[in-house]
Amino acid sequence: MSARGKLDVHAHYLPERYRQVLEAAGHGQPDGMPQLPTWTAEEHVAAMDRLGITTSLLSISSPGVHVSDEVAASDLAREVNEAGRRAVVDHPRRFGLLGSLPLPDVDAALAEIAHCVDRLDVDGFVLLTNVGGTYLGDPVWEPVVAELARRRAPVLIHPTSPACWEHTSLGRPRPMLEFLFDTTRAVVNLVLSGTVARHPDLELIVPHAGATLPVIADRVAGFAMVLDVDPAADVLRDLGRLHFDLAGFPVPRQLDALLAITTLEHLHYGSDYPFTPEVVAAMASERLEAAGDPPGALVHELRANTARLFARLGADER
Repeated sequence: MSARGKLDVHAHYLPERYRQVLEAAGHGQPDGMPQLPTWTAEEHVAAMDRLGITTSLLSISSPGVHVSDEVAASDLAREVNEAGRRAVVDHPRRFGLLGSLPLPDVDAALAEIAHCVDRLDVDGFVLLTNVGGTYLGDPVWEPVVAELARRRAPVLIHPTSPACWEHTSLGRPRPMLEFLFDTTRAVVNLVLSGTVARHPDLELIVPHAGATLPVIADRVAGFAMVLDVDPAADVLRDLGRLHFDLAGFPVPRQLDALLAITTLEHLHYGSDYPFTPEVVAAMASERLEAAGDPPGALVHELRANTARLFARLGADER
């Protein structure tokens, strides 16, 4: 593996305790997927070597930590965050950590932010698009957003199933369509509510090459002119300053649309491993590695962008 391999902002981990809680709570097929993928830190590092990834930022995927009435979300968040920290310590420079928060309990989430930053040295955080149908950008989450901005902690937005998925998913796994629409819904709410404008220090990473945002941005901007939205909001400006990971298959079509609303400096590599199987992640990676002028220029830029955004990864570059 090259010492200058990719930096992965969208990678997941499943500690054994978390797997047990998911299965006990009926999430053995999360969001309609066939099964929970297997995961160990050692298997992940081996896959990273084959995929040409130097460092992966680990995060808990959907459905997050609010999954069971029998297990408090605050306790589960602490457990998975501690497990993620152990993976980082046991595999120096191979893993970073995006902490999970026990929403909808705002006070517990604020306490976990402090623990993650002050004790676990996390690289950032992950937030689901909605918690129980309450979306990012809702005023109830403002104290959490404000604290993340104050801490200057990068935040990966991760989709989850919408409350109405039974009626909209067409019987298919929700990551196929619903994840893209839920990401779009959450980011539009963050913009129109003025959350993005109010917090210039908040660095948000939108997954999957912006989901459907590139093709609906102008439509949302048009509606914003006649709707009662936060006066600080400017749809195209606010979308343009966000970050976007390229998990999935943005090449050959989606990337061009994304670059119509943002710039190359805001893009980052994401594998979505292990929920995206290694063979599929390899196909997507090959397309990215062939992109750019000359070929390979794109992945070089992605690495530089991520090193700038995440302080510890940037320090490793020097």
